[in-house]
Amino acid sequence: MTPRVIGIDLSLTSTGLADFTHNGREVVTKTIRSSPADGDSGQHSRLTRIVFEITEHVSSQGPHPALVVIEGPSYGSKGAGTWDRAGLWWLLIDRLVGLHHPFAIVPPATLKRFATGRGNATKTDMAVALAKRTDGLELRDDNQVDAWWLGAAGRDHLGLPFVKVPQTHRDALVKVAWPEVTRGH
Repeated sequence: MTPRVIGIDLSLTSTGLADFTHNGREVVTKTIRSSPADGDSGQHSRLTRIVFEITEHVSSQGPHPALVVIEGPSYGSKGAGTWDRAGLWWLLIDRLVGLHHPFAIVPPATLKRFATGRGNATKTDMAVALAKRTDGLELRDDNQVDAWWLGAAGRDHLGLPFVKVPQTHRDALVKVAWPEVTRGH
């Protein structure tokens, strides 16, 4: 059985999830949508619901994942949602730790470099790279595309690359603090 790897592109409105299933061939993608909430209690409910939906999928759709790969925070982001995104991110990390799911955090520029060779790639660049490396695969939205690349990075780290990327792209992953997990089959 191939290790199951899950990529998560966390968002307040549209979280992307890519589940590289244990059969080694199939990737299930989905978007978890959420609307703004009123007040602190409404926002807390919103954040916990997003985390619940993610962990419900992770826990119920196959064997225990060998690795969960999450896009790291964008430290340069500003605006009203920055604080809430940080809260969501830490709620998810806390839940993954509680469920004993090994996880890695891949910074946005590192993910872009792995996918495209450039750390400043656009959302369109990421989708084009996906289509190019997979003979035309198109996903529903850029959140799923990022999640797909996160999962692919995790598979690559485990020594089970899902797509071929140049070594210069793969070199970006050296900077990631990967957890101790079994590599290969």
